[in-house]
Amino acid sequence: MNTYKDYIQEIEERKGQGLNPKPIDGAELLSEIIEQIKDLSNEYREDSLKFFIYNVVPGTTPAANVKAKFLKEIVLGQSVVAEITPAFALELLSHMKGGTSIAVLLDLALGDDVAIAKDAAAVLKTQVYLYEADTDRLAEAFKNGNEIAKDILESYAKAEFFTKLPEIAEEIKVITFIAGEGDISTDLLSPGNQAHSRSDRELHGKCLISPEAQAEIKALAEANPDKSVMLIAEKGTMGVGSSRMSGVNNVALWSGKQASPYVPFINIAPIVAGTNGISPIFLTTVDVTGGIGLDLKNWVKKLDENGNPVRNESGDPILEEVYSVATGTVLTINTKTKKLYSGDKELIDISKAFTPQKIEFIKAGGSYAIVFGKKLQTFASKTLGIAIVPVYAPSKEVSIEGQGLTAVEKIFNANAVGSTPGKILHAGSDVRVTVNIVGSQDTTGLMTSQELESMAATVISPIVDGAYQSGCHTASVWDNKSKANIPRLMKFMNDFGLITARDPKGVYHSMTDVIHKVLNDITVNEWAIIIGGDSHTRMSKGVAFGADSGTVALALATGEASMPIPESVKVTFKGDMKGYMDFRDVVHATQSQMLKTFGGENVFQGRIIEVHLGTLNADQAFTFTDWTAEMKAKASICISEDYTLIESLEMAKGRIQIMIDKGMDNKNQVLKGLIAIADKRITEIISGEKPALRPDANAKYYAEVVVDLDVIAEPMIADPDVNNADVSKRYTHDTIRPLSFYGGVKKVDLGFIGSCMVHKGDMKILAHMLKNIDEQEGKVEFKAPLVVAPPTYNIVDELKAEGDWEILQKYSGFEFDDNVPKAAARTSYENMLYLERPGCNLCMGNQEKAAKGDTVMATSTRLFQGRVVEDTEGKKGESLLSSTPVVVLSTILGRTPTIEEYKTAVEGINLTKFAPSHKLLVK
Repeated sequence: MNTYKDYIQEIEERKGQGLNPKPIDGAELLSEIIEQIKDLSNEYREDSLKFFIYNVVPGTTPAANVKAKFLKEIVLGQSVVAEITPAFALELLSHMKGGTSIAVLLDLALGDDVAIAKDAAAVLKTQVYLYEADTDRLAEAFKNGNEIAKDILESYAKAEFFTKLPEIAEEIKVITFIAGEGDISTDLLSPGNQAHSRSDRELHGKCLISPEAQAEIKALAEANPDKSVMLIAEKGTMGVGSSRMSGVNNVALWSGKQASPYVPFINIAPIVAGTNGISPIFLTTVDVTGGIGLDLKNWVKKLDENGNPVRNESGDPILEEVYSVATGTVLTINTKTKKLYSGDKELIDISKAFTPQKIEFIKAGGSYAIVFGKKLQTFASKTLGIAIVPVYAPSKEVSIEGQGLTAVEKIFNANAVGSTPGKILHAGSDVRVTVNIVGSQDTTGLMTSQELESMAATVISPIVDGAYQSGCHTASVWDNKSKANIPRLMKFMNDFGLITARDPKGVYHSMTDVIHKVLNDITVNEWAIIIGGDSHTRMSKGVAFGADSGTVALALATGEASMPIPESVKVTFKGDMKGYMDFRDVVHATQSQMLKTFGGENVFQGRIIEVHLGTLNADQAFTFTDWTAEMKAKASICISEDYTLIESLEMAKGRIQIMIDKGMDNKNQVLKGLIAIADKRITEIISGEKPALRPDANAKYYAEVVVDLDVIAEPMIADPDVNNADVSKRYTHDTIRPLSFYGGVKKVDLGFIGSCMVHKGDMKILAHMLKNIDEQEGKVEFKAPLVVAPPTYNIVDELKAEGDWEILQKYSGFEFDDNVPKAAARTSYENMLYLERPGCNLCMGNQEKAAKGDTVMATSTRLFQGRVVEDTEGKKGESLLSSTPVVVLSTILGRTPTIEEYKTAVEGINLTKFAPSHKLLVK
């Protein structure tokens, strides 16, 4: 096969899509290109030079390895290319970030040619992505008296790779673009149904908002070359609901600046804003790219003469515009005064966007360079035997004498590294922490692997207890895109050291278990910190943070993460849960009661929800912690009684053992190690040496919410409110309605039971309801399709053992077959039960979808526009979120049930119950 000609053919095909040549990451293709460069008479030589210089993926890709070695030959004079001088070759090496390029630069710097060594050393002084193999070479050379090594180390000790960078501009002119009104989810910026293209940055960039919006952004940028286009969520929050780095990548691609002239389609420094600021996870991705995220507060509540909010007919506060940010408005960001201006008029303080740490991210072009830079400076100083020179902004350490610790403050203190020894840290402190568990999911995993390559990482950090690569987001349809992407991803992650859902060697059966459920099981210490590539990384043990693909890569490579300790909101419960209610209704009611208590202010946003569930095991408690992503919380912590936690850890051990029995453990025996951690923790609890995690009685919270179970009288439904006259109120997860609101007459076109919000108990509820209906009516007849996707294969196996799966099979019209997985997504459904493969299914929106314009009743978490169901011209698609029994009954009836119908249908069924703990869950 002629690789180059295949590449040229691909280029021609991409031209038809309006795309440039795909960046090169393969060694075979680049080797052929190099041979054509060496052949001065080759007809493809000119194009080959351009591809070599401008179109190779950097880092540890096979192509980068080949490129770095050829550049070394040029520097040494072993190969001569007129267009690439030795000096230019060194410049190209400086843009390759790490991996073989660092090894090459070290070869040159520690070599015998003094002139070349000095030139290579000058380049090395600008690099930060060095790993142990690189630093060990430097340390050894220094120990042996090498002066160049000493010179490099002295530069690193002064952090000249950072201090010699240009300072950020004092004034940044921006021109506004309203990306949408109301909360903007990352689905608008990086749609789930385009997940397959995320690793092809230019192609994926074309799905940002709409072609019309892209044209408008481009026109604004071209007409205002001295300004940056700032994307805004008007009357809402930017980037809610997901952790996608691809969303920020797309924004940067259209409105940022190119990171390097020699690396295509990697842009940095996007500027985004929202009336209510930026979602916490999305803001992390902005930091990764050295961008700016602003909280505009350009709409505020209208107040009456007594200072109380004026409300409309719906009871919502009326908003007044403080200043306009309409598309095309020119504003000025002043990074010194930390204010936003319109001309000379000061509009708002934006100092939260320009903390000392964030200024460093902006200056360095992203947060990774700061993380690696600090480690490199520490290494150099230690090697030289000198004190660390204060270069970086000191971490903010907030310590309040006499004030106790919340649960999250305790976890951060226990896992902190690099902070003042012995100092107790409270919320607001900036902290580096070790990460115990890391999760990568399959539609962002390819980007994570790219990030790992770009930061030159080749193996998982030894301090990570366990890491998992899922296959759940692409489980529904094993199409050509999945066949091309997923095996490649699984091999990369398996080689890197993760436990992978699919075995590249084919030893164990491929799993498509929902990543959140797997992470919930492999988290075996409630003091753990978990990082996962999805916003629903919200474990019911430990504290878990949904993260972008890059932060996941950083956690995998370094075993660390950096962030401020967030404030917490304490949630407790009182009263009794009615027998016909399901715990999912308590979850929805929590959101509703919180908003009512605080006059519409979402006190959960950007904070930790410390939920005192006490008596619910990890499976059931996960229903609450998972939902906290939709509450816009940064994370959540579940406070458990001792023996409830032991029950959860024993459950986790059993499931991990099943993974081991299936052959999923790796050469490092990670899964076996997790069982040992769980055993140790159980022993500590039983002995009283270290009881279950508790906050201190005198801990301080931003707010406290008491959920009254007595007032939850009927099932609660999260409604997208698609026809609300105020666009900003649609699709927000804040409209929680009782079942009676719908009067038993709202048509339901499809039901969905699945995703991470259900557990084994939900599957048993479904089986019991179908059996009851059969006994009462003589048959089960669906008036709307019901799609069921169990979260894990373990659950399916347990249901089979207990007889429930047989009941589901009896009433189903379709059952998944792993030996013959679906090759195409469904476009229409019959009125029957579909038993789908374990995984995310409809909730993800990238494969299966409801018919356009449908009203869907789902146990899912996602009610975003276009996610589960898209609109038609005549009707908006609706994704209403409810408990499993409501979904089942809605598909049997083809409409929402009345409260009386609901009570009759669940009689005698063991719903997910909850009673508040009677124990004092504080220390």
